[in-house]
Amino acid sequence: MIGELYEHALAGWARPEVEHADGSRRPLPVDGWLHESPGDKSILDRCEGPTLDIGSGPGRLTVALSERGIPALGIDITPFAVDLARSSGALVMLRDVFDRVPGTGRWTTVLLADGNIGIGGDPAALLRRVAELLAPQGRAIVELEPPGSPLRREQVRLCHGGSASAWFPWAYVGADHITDVAYDAGLGEVEIWTVDGRWFASIGGGHVDAERASITLLPNAYGPARG
Repeated sequence: MIGELYEHALAGWARPEVEHADGSRRPLPVDGWLHESPGDKSILDRCEGPTLDIGSGPGRLTVALSERGIPALGIDITPFAVDLARSSGALVMLRDVFDRVPGTGRWTTVLLADGNIGIGGDPAALLRRVAELLAPQGRAIVELEPPGSPLRREQVRLCHGGSASAWFPWAYVGADHITDVAYDAGLGEVEIWTVDGRWFASIGGGHVDAERASITLLPNAYGPARG
């Protein structure tokens, strides 16, 4: 059922909401996944070399990377999203990130945009998997919740009308928690920036052992949103 509601949202047939364990709901932000969103350029500008787009959805970022001449592969678990991305010219595979992924250990950039750090409900486990996918000097680019947001792991589901998906695990990571998550995953230094109310981090793939991952706030990162 989750696939059906998600597919209907991508097709424009429904506007499902995300229901949280406490009963609160918020709209599924489909429009931002289908069209260029403010802040996308800041992500794309930081993608260097072969890039893996995890949870690529309808493929807007995978396509944009290819248009820049950057080799990019998207992976997603929803057949309709994969078909939609391919129809836009993206190179995309129907694949779970925890399954076998081509190029493991050789990706220069791994992208977790649009809240995909939440996949599986365990951000540290997901970043450990990302570390396996990255080349030795590669980086992960991750979209985050704003500072002050709690680190949350919960069950959520999609709802529309009288229909609801099964509950599935998801997580939310605030900008001021990502260094702890990166440390737990054994990753390196963290850079954080914000554009138009969206928050991002670039995380080094180099492993850290005794010392906690360092953090760098880019100039004015906590100031007014910039275009």
